[in-house]
Amino acid sequence: MSHLPVIVGFGGISPAGRSSSHQAYRRMVFDALLDVQPEAVHEAYTDLAILMGLVTFVDAGYQVSRPTSIETLTQAEVYKRYSALINESTLIRKIEKSYLDVDAAPWHQATDMTGENNESITFELKTSTLPKPLPENWSVTEIDKRTSHVKVFGSTPILLPSTRDFIVKSAGQLPTGINFSKRYPARHHPRGLQMTVYAASDAIQSLGIEWESVLERVAPDKISVYASSAMSQLDEDGNGGLIGNRLKGKKVSSKHLALGLTEMPADFINAYLLGGLGSTGGNTGACASFLYNLKMGVEDIQQGRSRVAIIGGSEAPITSEVIDGYATMGALATAENLKALDGGVDQANYKRACRPFSDNCGFTLSESSQVVILFDDALAMELSANIHGAIDQVFVNADGHKKSISSPGLGNWITVAKALASVRGLLGERSLQRSYVHAHGTGTRQNRVSESSILNETAKTFGIKYWKVTGIKSYLGHSIGTSAGDQLMAALGTWQHGFIPGITSIDHIADDVQNSHLDILMQHKQVNSLDIDVTFLNAKGFGGNNATASILAPHIVKAMLKGKYGSEKMAEYETLNAAVLEKSKAYNQACLKGQDKTLYRYDYNVLQGPDIEYTNKKITVPGWGRAINLELESPYVGMLKIIDW
Repeated sequence: MSHLPVIVGFGGISPAGRSSSHQAYRRMVFDALLDVQPEAVHEAYTDLAILMGLVTFVDAGYQVSRPTSIETLTQAEVYKRYSALINESTLIRKIEKSYLDVDAAPWHQATDMTGENNESITFELKTSTLPKPLPENWSVTEIDKRTSHVKVFGSTPILLPSTRDFIVKSAGQLPTGINFSKRYPARHHPRGLQMTVYAASDAIQSLGIEWESVLERVAPDKISVYASSAMSQLDEDGNGGLIGNRLKGKKVSSKHLALGLTEMPADFINAYLLGGLGSTGGNTGACASFLYNLKMGVEDIQQGRSRVAIIGGSEAPITSEVIDGYATMGALATAENLKALDGGVDQANYKRACRPFSDNCGFTLSESSQVVILFDDALAMELSANIHGAIDQVFVNADGHKKSISSPGLGNWITVAKALASVRGLLGERSLQRSYVHAHGTGTRQNRVSESSILNETAKTFGIKYWKVTGIKSYLGHSIGTSAGDQLMAALGTWQHGFIPGITSIDHIADDVQNSHLDILMQHKQVNSLDIDVTFLNAKGFGGNNATASILAPHIVKAMLKGKYGSEKMAEYETLNAAVLEKSKAYNQACLKGQDKTLYRYDYNVLQGPDIEYTNKKITVPGWGRAINLELESPYVGMLKIIDW
């Protein structure tokens, strides 16, 4: 019997806020949730107010300092006062100047400088800044030890500091005011890695289980970490600085190349949070990268290679270079095209920039970091871990021969069909009717046509009459490699609070969308959580990278565990889980008071070869309860029977 990968913890940060305790999910469905669970909405907005630095917690309330008075607010009062500001400062919106001034973005205008009436040009420069070698039409005379006189005959090329109006002006940005460098010593870390540290810390502390308790029960080589960034770290502290600094007259640092690597999110989690010694890496498959990493972790647990798998993704692509690249491809929603979609209005509605399955004009870039923690079912039972769901399977397929690198092919048809077939094989036909899908839903015409065709035909083939479909990029934007992580966090929120987020940025379905067997949700859909057995996550990526995952509901997982371990063991689990749940809630309360601490262990418990006990049968590592087993059995041992030694 394979081991079941159980979701026991999750965390992250996105344009909707903190992922743990479903806070970001609540922000997305706040308008529906407010009527039935107002306290949950008040809590989510208070959490955002703390993250954004709008309020601080003092004694028994939240305080806002004014020049003449200090008020103490309840969570309900924080919501009432700041909800409008928070709504404008979260999710998709006009790109803030702290990222990029899209109305006057800096760049260099290339031109040639020529003297008036073709006369020579003269000027003075610091001798140390003279170009090497000197242009042939330059004559240089030293004025003193520091300064030189230059005479240019004819023309000389120059770059002039300039600004330009970006055609793309919207993106999914983290809530205004968040500064991770104040939460831990960031040491010039690229933004994507700062987000990784926060997300992994959030996930680990959401467990409600001390990490040392995990280390006592798991061998060092039985914890896998798979996390990546599809675009790598492209700001000036990563590959952006590596590639661009010399051209800008700046120096390249020793950190630029190393910190820019695509698998660096996994490296940071191992080196600075866990002290991990198990399998590690960062798989990339464009926009399906999170599911590629999830597949590796799931297979490690299913096959017994690991007992714990930590899966993550982090993407921070809101830079002028990345926006320029996608805009030049014609892939992004531009301000002018958004105006045209709304009948030629004077002002683009940036909040509605992403419109999956409706008339649309391109996708919207976003930043996000998400981390999920999986235990095998035995460890989850042993530690009475929280059960948020489980991963059934993750399927990955390429597109075959392609007309262009960005065009769709056959791969996603295969992954979606296999995901449904897997659930049918496990739970039967009934659970397919009790499922819904988080579509890739990018907000491009090509996506709405191809993905709706795939989902509609698959629903028809498997006998699903009205398959519920949503697309949360309409709230968060497209975080490239992390986008399926955003979907997973939203799926877990639905099982907790009973609403499937609707695509509220649209008011109609486009004529070329196939939906005879689909129910594409344009409003939040209230559901009984016990009536949703499975959620499917779908991802399509440039280059022919496709993945679909089937996520099992908490009530399905508990039924499976009851079948495996028996009623008595499950009753014991439920009793012991109460304490774990309370610790998870205590962490959430610490976040709500701004008293949480981001985990970051630099130069902590660094071990070398002499620190371990090493024999030919096992390796014992200080701080771990179990040793690494070296008495390994080869999977090929049976082949030796045919060899004549």
